[in-house]
Amino acid sequence: MIKKVVTVSPEDSLEKAVQLMKLHSIRHLPVVEDGRLVGLVTESTIRQYARPEELGKPLREIMILNPITVSPDTTIDAAARIIYRHKIGGLPVVEGDRLVGIITITDILEAFIELMGLLRSSSRLDVIPREPEGLDGVLEIVRAHGGKVISIGMDVEPSGEKIYFIRLERMPLEPLASALEVAGHRVISVVD
Repeated sequence: MIKKVVTVSPEDSLEKAVQLMKLHSIRHLPVVEDGRLVGLVTESTIRQYARPEELGKPLREIMILNPITVSPDTTIDAAARIIYRHKIGGLPVVEGDRLVGIITITDILEAFIELMGLLRSSSRLDVIPREPEGLDGVLEIVRAHGGKVISIGMDVEPSGEKIYFIRLERMPLEPLASALEVAGHRVISVVD
């Protein structure tokens, strides 16, 4: 969550909101009065009123009333589901009615990238494990070859087979892939 939030007041003009959004490269402006969240102005809200004759309008006339919010205790998973379900780009974070931050889709993407280790030097192996060993059997072979797991993702094929996307600290993957194949696991892809 971003704690230093750029805000506007209900009496500020649409023009001021546009200028702040451009200046700070943001798409969401919480509307705050005496520290309390009273509304939200978004890039898409502004697009509806961006005609020159409307730039002087006070934000109280165009702001989103009762925006969807979350508390500081909301998990990143729950915030992501809310953003996805409501097809919105950000959520003000409030304690009671006091604005304490904002979480945007960019913050969620950043958390995902960090969690998955996508910016680290790494290798990736996509595997369908042999049953009954499953993922445990795959990881046993990975460890035996000196592999250090950064993250694991999973997808389920229409057939019900599980594909595991195993991100490892950078290492040569060919010997590991061969060992997995010999053990009966199907290596779908190797990405160095």
